[in-house]
Formats: sequence, structure tokens, C-alpha cells
Amino acid sequence: MNVNRRHLMTGTIGAAAVAMVASACASEEGGGDGSGGKKVGIAMPTKTSERWILDGDNLKAAFEEEGYEVTLQYSNDVAADQVSAIETMVGQNVDVLVIAAIDNKSLSGVLAQAKGQDITVIAYDRLILDTPDVDYYASFDNTKVGTLQGTYIVEALDLANQAGPFNIELFAGALTDNNTQYFFNGAWEVLEPYVTGGQLVVKSGQTTLEQIATENWDGAVAQERMDNILSNFYNDGSQVDAILAPYDGISRGIIASLQGSGYTEMPVVTGQDAEVESVKYIIDGLQSMTVYKDTRELAATTVDMVVAVLDGKEPEVNNTETYDNGNKVVPAYLLEPVSVDVNNYQEIVVDSGYIDAEELA
Repeated sequence: MNVNRRHLMTGTIGAAAVAMVASACASEEGGGDGSGGKKVGIAMPTKTSERWILDGDNLKAAFEEEGYEVTLQYSNDVAADQVSAIETMVGQNVDVLVIAAIDNKSLSGVLAQAKGQDITVIAYDRLILDTPDVDYYASFDNTKVGTLQGTYIVEALDLANQAGPFNIELFAGALTDNNTQYFFNGAWEVLEPYVTGGQLVVKSGQTTLEQIATENWDGAVAQERMDNILSNFYNDGSQVDAILAPYDGISRGIIASLQGSGYTEMPVVTGQDAEVESVKYIIDGLQSMTVYKDTRELAATTVDMVVAVLDGKEPEVNNTETYDNGNKVVPAYLLEPVSVDVNNYQEIVVDSGYIDAEELA
């Protein structure tokens, strides 16, 4: 483990720092003091999600610590704006691009430009599709994220011993995000046998990815869909027992819908990213669990990749088979996600320094 990784693991970002970053302008630049003037361009999707603010902040700080000049751009979930931002970075002659794509099929043209200038491209957390011009992928085991969510529902409902039937509704992320299918497929592999066997019932009948997707991962969109499900399929006095939700922002939108419909005792509700507000929800019994992905480790892994590339070495990868982007199998380094609930949040996210205890007070 290098100095960079240790620095990221021991640092914490409090609420004030997050607010400061969130209020900053969409483009941030910093200069390094060495590394031969090497430049790194970082393209993040949005500042509407706490986790992307943390990702961008961690990456920028770590690259600057290595001595690189850094350009960081956010594009407010507008794919065309992200393409323009990346074009600008290519024009600035960056040596490496680190991209968390908004629309993972919209970047082929601009990445061809990058490859024409020998710029290395690393897909960050979201695989970039339909292009030969992405070199590496740094992420978490995204199928396991869904597996953890599905398994939590099975165990919380005690399906090994309870015949049910229990009512469940399904939510997924944005169709423009390749991770959406991995999250859902991992969960559905666990849940589908119980649906087929009748222990779990999807009263809405909405089970395909196209039916359950949530545009832009937007909690308000999820809340509106949940409102419609409750009014159309649960107007007979029946209750929802479990909800597969792929991300904390979506989870909170669903919970708002349930509260608005009079639920005082929440069903099992999953989530992902261990956002501060959702950890509070877990403590308060509103949300059941979240999947913790330590973005400090992801940033550190990505920095290690870039350092290796700029030193003329092959970056370390641990998966060369799974992530076919439609043009090539992209070499990847995958980190392990962790299931977090009221029983282990203190140990996993507080004691590790990921969240300051004061933010949960």
C-alpha cells in the first residue's frame, strides 16, 4: 500500500468540507510540483450526489499529492456537457483521463480524439461502452452489490423459514449507467427463485429492467413511481414488505413516498453508497441497509493505476474477463463492497473514518 493510499484511508471529509466542495464551481484546477508536468483530467457526472463530490475531491487531492496538474469537471448529469468537458481536457493535452460517465455510450467520438493524442483513458466506477479507446476500469464488484442487497431482503424476511407470501417492489438505476444491469442482475439472481416460488410477490408486475429503471438515479423520479405503485396496486389495504432499491438517493425518495402514504413502520428497504443521510435513516429505522463502497479506496486504486501508466508500467488489475464493453474486454481492478445496517454501521463507516460521528448526531 503506497503513501497515497494510506493518506486517503486516514483522511476524513466532514459535513462542512462536503458543503464547501458542493458549492464550488463545476470546474476546479490545481497544479502539481513535479512529475514532469504531467496532467490528469477528471470528469465526474454530478454534484447532486454526495458520493461523486467525495470521489472528485479524493481524486483531485491524491493526484495533486503525486505532483500532477489536475483539471476536475462536473457536468450536472448532462451527457453533452460531459463530452464538451472532456473535449476541453483533450485540448489541454492531458496525459490521462479519469471518467465517471453520465451516458456510457456517448463518449466514443471524444475518446477517439483522446486516443489520437495517446491519452490513456480510465473508466471510473462506470464502464464506458462501445469503444476500443478505454484502457482500464476501476470499480467495485458491482454484481456483488446486488447480491448483498438481495441477500439482505431474503434474510430480513426469513424466507428460509417463512412461507409468506411477502410483497416486494423492484427499483433499478439509470439505463444509461452500465452498472445498473450488474446491480439488478446480482439482486435478481437471489430474489427471482422466491418470486417464481410464490414467497415473494411483485404486485405491480414490474420486473424488467426497462420497467424499474430510474432516470438519472433521481430520488424524485423514484418517489413518483412509488406513489403510482401504491395508488394503483396497494389500494386494497395490502402492504409492501420489501423494496429493492439500488442507491441511497432512490431509497430516500421511496421512503418519502411510503411516509406520504401513511406508513409508520417501514418495509425492508435496501440502498447503496452509505450516504450520511441514509446512514441516519438506518439508525432511525427508516432504511434497512446500504452497501458501503469505500470511495477513498477506489480513488487510491485509480491513482495507483495512473502512476503506473505515467511511469511506463502496467497497472495492477484483478479482472480481465468480466467487463466486455461491446468492443473489448476492459482490464479492471475491482474492490469489495460491504453490507451495512444498524448492527455494524459504527464499525464499518464511523470507526474507519469514512463518516464523522458528529455528522450522524
